[in-house]
Amino acid sequence: MKFASFETIVELLYKYSIPIPKEECSKSFQLGVSFAGGYIAGVFCAIVSHPADNLVSFLNNAKGATVGDAVKKMGLLGLFTRGLPLRIAMIGTLSGAQWGIYDAFKVVVGLPTTGGPTPTPAAKA
Repeated sequence: MKFASFETIVELLYKYSIPIPKEECSKSFQLGVSFAGGYIAGVFCAIVSHPADNLVSFLNNAKGATVGDAVKKMGLLGLFTRGLPLRIAMIGTLSGAQWGIYDAFKVVVGLPTTGGPTPTPAAKA
């Protein structure tokens, strides 16, 4: 989910939330946008994977338990919501940091940060 949504989120942030073109933003601002995009992608990832992680944790702690036992004990809603705010904070922050580091590395080696149109080489005259 993080990989599927990160670039789209960053592009949407530049398109709808940031009032100036990406090219006019400082590199540090662009890295902040990468962190924010990574955080949002992490939130999506946490929400999508949370029920399965709750289920796996339950099954690992209750030897011999079944999926039906987990649903009876936690409830269907509990599979989706139990511990979700903490997971969002943790996965969002980690994902934001991961994507921020990724784009910081790109800046160090001379590549553009994520988002916006891909720069084209200058036309030969």
